Amino acid sequence: MKTTYREAIRAAIRDALQRDDRVFLMGEDVGAYGGCFAVSLGLFEEFGPERIRDTPLSESGFVGAGIGAALGGMRPIVEIMTVNFSLLALDQIVNNAATLLHMSGGQFNVPLVIRMTTGAGRQLGAQHSHSLEGWYAHIPGLRILAAATLEDARGMLWTALQDPDPVLIFEHGTLYNMPGELDDDAGPVDITAAAIRRPGTDVSLITYGGTLPAVLDAAGQLSAEGVDAEVLDLRVLRPLDEAAVLATVARTHRAVVVDEGWRSGSLSAEISARITEASFYDLDAPVGRVCSAEIPLPYAKSQELAALPSVERIVRAAREAVGRSG
Repeated sequence: MKTTYREAIRAAIRDALQRDDRVFLMGEDVGAYGGCFAVSLGLFEEFGPERIRDTPLSESGFVGAGIGAALGGMRPIVEIMTVNFSLLALDQIVNNAATLLHMSGGQFNVPLVIRMTTGAGRQLGAQHSHSLEGWYAHIPGLRILAAATLEDARGMLWTALQDPDPVLIFEHGTLYNMPGELDDDAGPVDITAAAIRRPGTDVSLITYGGTLPAVLDAAGQLSAEGVDAEVLDLRVLRPLDEAAVLATVARTHRAVVVDEGWRSGSLSAEISARITEASFYDLDAPVGRVCSAEIPLPYAKSQELAALPSVERIVRAAREAVGRSG
């Protein structure tokens, strides 16, 4: 069937609500308004205010309520409008949800799912264009997912709801309108492993989330130049599928990591370090990185696009890795 990334997520939420009476959605404007990005449009009318719950504009409050509901046996889906607003709930996410199992000696699980929009490219200014997935991937006790395809947008949620511990799902804002075909019987997917989106032999392009379309476009352009690029979609940012990363490097002997986060202290830095630690002798070239410029993201469209990873920059980095210029 034809659908979009947004509709696939909505179908996943509807499916979860139908499967399990303990599941409910809560967040700012998710109810009568239908969600800031129209993901929950129509669900309030279908399931009512008890299961599609509008919350006050207080991330610390409603994320904390979600943690309490999870401890009480419910299966809450908490929607934080954008990742920058999640900073208002860092104490709840990092100091409570992520640590309660450990600090209770294994007595209290927190089966909480938090969804949030991430990324730039929509002219929303510096304070609404963060890509902070790497921050959360730093925290033990959390599982961090980045859905980059329709299948993952549709399938990651139900699997995440089965996890006894907190799961954060990042949805890149530029993907919501992405159209495509999805099987009529599409359902839950694995949330433990990376996925090869394009096999190749000359260079590994390693990425996740909203940069996957640009990386696939770059791989197509490289193919026309005679460079066979393999594309690895990380999908799961914590725990990182290190085996998949090392396996692709072993096949191609070159790697470029594409990460919309800032270069300093980024997820790309972690991946580069792991490759260097474990696969140094497999490398025929230094690991390349394509990240966002080290600046607050500009509002002006031309400047914003110039600051973000682009097809041109990815192609250039891949050419450098294989020893080609141009």
